[in-house]
Amino acid sequence: MTQGEFQNIYNEVRDLLSDNLPDYLTYHSVSHTLEVYDKAIFIGKKENISQSEMNLLKIAALYHDVGFTKTHVEHEQEGCKIAKVNLKRHGLSSEQIDEICAMIMATKIPQNPQNKLEKILADADLEYLGTVNFAVGSKKLYLELLHFNPNLSIEEWNKIQIKFLTNHKYHTNFCKRYKQHRKLKNLLTLK
Repeated sequence: MTQGEFQNIYNEVRDLLSDNLPDYLTYHSVSHTLEVYDKAIFIGKKENISQSEMNLLKIAALYHDVGFTKTHVEHEQEGCKIAKVNLKRHGLSSEQIDEICAMIMATKIPQNPQNKLEKILADADLEYLGTVNFAVGSKKLYLELLHFNPNLSIEEWNKIQIKFLTNHKYHTNFCKRYKQHRKLKNLLTLK
């Protein structure tokens, strides 16, 4: 895949998200997708993946939340449907599209990635849990969830987060080594 072909996919997905994501998605926004895209590239380099793997990873990162343009329920499956249609037009093989969809599905909670690329995207999606940006991401997600459940109290939200952080596991060597400690600090702050 040439840089120009990839740039076309990038622009197409960015525009699709910009034009179709509902405003109440304060967490699952265009900026979240672009952050996950950047983190996937960063972690992918740390995990020494090949250029062809990187190309597929980058596309999967762009598409990982595109299903939110249609629904918040089972959005990963919806994202795969959209990716299959769009990526065929860009000349990707069925095997490549299947790999991309498997990576998208690996971001579904609870995460269960099966290979290196799936692990990288899963970790990129939740990398913020182990960063100083945790509180900002957490607030955006809380505001988004309030749209669906206006009665969600901050106390209840903190309980949900404590349970989530307690059960969450990073999958890549990089995140296990460099993000786990900060995630535990964030968990202690919540408690």
